[in-house]
Amino acid sequence: MSQVLPRHLYELEVPSDPRPHPTNGSVAFVLSGMEEGEDRYHRRIWLHDGRSARAFTAGPGDTCPRWSPDGRWLAFLRAGKEKDSKPQLALMAVDGGEAEVLTSFDLGVEYVAWSPDGRWLLVVAGEWAEGWGGLADDDRARKVRRITRYPYRFESRGWLHDRRRHLWLIDPARREEARCLTQGEWDDFGPTWSPDGRKVAFLSDRSPRGGLERGVDAWEVEIEDGAVSRAAARGGWASLTYHPDGRLCLIGEPSGRYPAISGLWRRESDGGLTDLTGHLDRSLLTSAGVPPNETGWQDGRTLMLLETDGRLRGVAVGEDGTVDELVGGDRLITSLAARDGHLYYTASSPNGPGVLLTDDGHGEVALWEGAFEGLDLRPVEHWRTAVDGVEIDCFAVLPAGEGPFPVLLNIHGGPMTQYGFGFFDEFQVYAGAGFGVIACNPRGSAGRGIEFARAVTGEGWGKVDLADIIGALESALERYPQLDRARLGIMGGSYGGFLTAWTIGHDHRFASAVVERALLSFESFHGTSDIGPEFNESYALTEDHDELWALSPMSVARQIETPTLILHSENDFRCPIEQAEQLFVALLAKGVEVEFLRFPGESHELSRSGKPKHRVERFEAIIDWHLSHLT
Repeated sequence: MSQVLPRHLYELEVPSDPRPHPTNGSVAFVLSGMEEGEDRYHRRIWLHDGRSARAFTAGPGDTCPRWSPDGRWLAFLRAGKEKDSKPQLALMAVDGGEAEVLTSFDLGVEYVAWSPDGRWLLVVAGEWAEGWGGLADDDRARKVRRITRYPYRFESRGWLHDRRRHLWLIDPARREEARCLTQGEWDDFGPTWSPDGRKVAFLSDRSPRGGLERGVDAWEVEIEDGAVSRAAARGGWASLTYHPDGRLCLIGEPSGRYPAISGLWRRESDGGLTDLTGHLDRSLLTSAGVPPNETGWQDGRTLMLLETDGRLRGVAVGEDGTVDELVGGDRLITSLAARDGHLYYTASSPNGPGVLLTDDGHGEVALWEGAFEGLDLRPVEHWRTAVDGVEIDCFAVLPAGEGPFPVLLNIHGGPMTQYGFGFFDEFQVYAGAGFGVIACNPRGSAGRGIEFARAVTGEGWGKVDLADIIGALESALERYPQLDRARLGIMGGSYGGFLTAWTIGHDHRFASAVVERALLSFESFHGTSDIGPEFNESYALTEDHDELWALSPMSVARQIETPTLILHSENDFRCPIEQAEQLFVALLAKGVEVEFLRFPGESHELSRSGKPKHRVERFEAIIDWHLSHLT
């Protein structure tokens, strides 16, 4: 068996977004991978007809398959082969043939949904703000940007002040010009149809202070006349859905506070909100951001994903708040749909990057499975250790053999995310390079309830999480004698980059560090990040200059002795590159061994959705750095 190498990323294909046909028993899904020669992603819609799977569309950028209610048509989004091609709405007959592209929005389409009667296609599409449309690319690039609102740019979306997202209606029968359903100087997104098709609920931040105020607004728009009214009080809403009886349900939580538990809330006739799932103390998520009404309310239940203890489970949530597990196990259920008593879902497991499954109540059957044939995928081992009386989930991925192995302590971002029982290319690649990989979900992580998530707010920031990662490392060294405690490396991205830099400023046991896309100075982060004001407020960080500086890794940069590789993307708007520039100069001036890799044209999401070539180069740089200092 061959070890997993960075170049094996090109062999990775992952299914997502299963869409069962209304009548014929087939299921459409998206299959995504990377093309080495073109240095891009390829995405095509596949179809499983109950016997076998085949490519249904040609790609290279086809996503978001949606069957018409009568099953005659498949609507989807298509991006062309040209560089910077924007996704447009396409329509294709169920029996195949050529797809017809129906739109030509300058900024593309990002979502599509059929009306319940099939009369309309609803899309979310972008258009230029006044003064920005009709310009040549060079002229637009030179145009002075007049900024009056916050945020004016956003991670992975780019500039916001020069464009708007609105809801548009398209008649698939007449192929007429799209009709703008919402207008104004704001972004509209996250739409969902009412059961009678007369209105659409959507999210839109229409506060004069915009992103300086917590949360987002929920609205409804009438299809006939475009009248817009507020649907619910402002809150931390992620998506919306209608119960079949017409009552609006909201996914998220009403305070807008973060970190928070995302639940299912029902709007009552008096405008009040009923918390249906607060008893869980766990977050409910939608399938890949898809409103749950698209997976269907059946027998008074809707399908969602439950985030808990390093796992994502597929559950049915009843209108009375009862929650029944449908599919679980030590894995991540990443999307979920149902039709006529059959479940369709995609899953990721420690040794399986992606599989499409179905279950009719008699056991699950794999419809499509992507696997790294001939590669030595190492098992993920899980245990818990107690730190300050709190149980912490820990994970290890070890190379084959007896060791001794150098160790890489990995720290996830967020902080309210989680490592768990899904396939993670990073761990497999590092184990393939001969490292023992250790990770944990310290306090502040998701999946363990609100008290656990908020443990790092205020005085807990940089203290309890630091104690937890060191406690997990010590537990792993004790548990696995094949790990070499004399050769320790540490690494992390985003919040994980913060905690990496913070740790090596306080603890000198590490011989190698990689600080990636990190938050390093709170005061500059407050004004340069797309979430700066919200983040500092959410974690109850002080406004006092000296105290805020003391919470920043830059305050302990002069104490760092560990050789450090800094990785950052030049178009990172979440943790802008000035954060990395500060640390690089500080370490260089101090005489610490340091290198700084800047990735042009990439965002905060480099390691997950950056250019394939850059993702491979990133892996190679990390491995080379750790090998040079730990072997």
